[in-house]
Amino acid sequence: MAVLEIKDLSFRYPEAEGMALNGASVSVNEGEFAVICGESGCGKTTLLRLIKKEIAPFGKISGEIIYNGESVEKLNKRISASEIGFVLQDPESQIVTDFVWHELAFGLESLGLDSQTIRRRVAEMASYFGIADWFRKKTSELSGGQKQLLNLASVMAMQPKMLLLDEPTAQLDPIAASNFISTVKKLNRELGLTVVMIEHRLEEVFPIADRVILMDSGRVVFSESPRRIGEFFKENKRHAMLAGLPAAMRIFGLLSGEGEAPLTVGEGRRFVTEGYKNSISSVEIAKTRSFGEAAVELKNVCFRYEKETPEVVRNAELSVYAGEHFCILGGNGTGKTTTLGIIAGVNKANRGKVLLFGKRIGSYSQSELYGSLVALLPQDPQDVFVANTVEDDLAEICRFSNIEKNEAGEKIKAVAEKLGISHLLKMHPYDLSGGERQKAALAKLLLKQPKILLLDEPTKGIDANAKLGFARIIRELCESGITVITVTHDVEFAAETADRCGLFFDGELISFGTPNEFFSENSFYTTAANRISRGHFKNAVLCSEVVELCLKNGKNTEGCDETD
Repeated sequence: MAVLEIKDLSFRYPEAEGMALNGASVSVNEGEFAVICGESGCGKTTLLRLIKKEIAPFGKISGEIIYNGESVEKLNKRISASEIGFVLQDPESQIVTDFVWHELAFGLESLGLDSQTIRRRVAEMASYFGIADWFRKKTSELSGGQKQLLNLASVMAMQPKMLLLDEPTAQLDPIAASNFISTVKKLNRELGLTVVMIEHRLEEVFPIADRVILMDSGRVVFSESPRRIGEFFKENKRHAMLAGLPAAMRIFGLLSGEGEAPLTVGEGRRFVTEGYKNSISSVEIAKTRSFGEAAVELKNVCFRYEKETPEVVRNAELSVYAGEHFCILGGNGTGKTTTLGIIAGVNKANRGKVLLFGKRIGSYSQSELYGSLVALLPQDPQDVFVANTVEDDLAEICRFSNIEKNEAGEKIKAVAEKLGISHLLKMHPYDLSGGERQKAALAKLLLKQPKILLLDEPTKGIDANAKLGFARIIRELCESGITVITVTHDVEFAAETADRCGLFFDGELISFGTPNEFFSENSFYTTAANRISRGHFKNAVLCSEVVELCLKNGKNTEGCDETD
């Protein structure tokens, strides 16, 4: 039985030229785990928010959204608030109280439940989600993963029948993301909870989903079992979302596999290890590019936010060179973002040296530092926008950068085309999707022509195909001499684009290496392609590298070879 029916739904944001949704139709059955995927800006978030009328965007709408046989528009407010739960992409934006225990109780208090019921439900959720140890903590003291788990627990305390999640793992490290997805799946299986989740990281959600909903240009173009999506892509071989499929499916497709495509890492391992020889077991690593002088140096750097609090960064050492792309990975709350702030001069080191091109950061004037030397893309790109349209925002940074008015138009046009946002110039930045907002914010920074570009989770909310384009832009910037330092939880992106990677742990950077060196030995901070090929091949971390080795070795006609 369908618990959710969307019929010919169309939606246009105020003053927008195009439709955000254009006749979208889909249904989700009771107890299903449905995953919505598609390119950035295809209408996923708009669709999900329209289901939850309390946070529905303003604009012109037509069509129907039916929940349990009743129009969402006419749905009783109490039913909508309690039965349809929603978890946002940004953990910070959903938390409304100061303490964990109060956050768990807040929704129940809003529903007017009696104190005994509230206490019972709060205790149950705290125990189920393992929150008891930090039950009385301030919400501001929690890591990103803890905040997102708290958001989920707070929603579940209201006992919803349907749970909507908008890229809930976008800001979580790989381990926290895996744990969060496992928890959602457990709720789906044990409680019969209907789950509708938007996600770009499909590696872990495809194998556990009952239904995949693929959106394209405001329409639903596929709505079936994950294993059936291969048939769709056989007929749509150039579709942008091909790049976002789980690694096992991509490797299978690139090797023209026959029969049903593997979906999980385990199935992918069997396909590779049983199907292909391994006499040639290692990827030939291209010679490392030569770099310029040291652009960023941290020497014994320490930092704490307040005098009596523990150090967030302790004795950090780092050298990044002109033209290099360096990726920093690590768990939530380990100090990665803080370190970017230190390099940008936003956070002042309590001890140690911060050098930019051999000079202490304090010796640069504010105009020198933020004029064309350093640019920082924050974790929330919304923070960089100040105008009513993307175009006006880009024009504002041109004025700040002393770009002549007669040149500004051409420069804005060029950077918009480079990032694929020309069609967004007349839109309000807050009406953009998460991925579109990331690209618009990056365009603003590129107009400053910085020598050092600092990126904090730049691929958050961006689909896999857009990431490939973004990777090309990063490579072009580095080849032009710009130094790029990226903090990311996206191991696939780091493996594809970084010259070197480093792991942030216990307040310092450890374990530097090229992507093949760095990811080949990790169990969790590694790519799905490496998990699939590990033991059969030695240092393959990209799907293309696994495919290359399979083709070089040829098919195994006698069964599985022994591992080298």
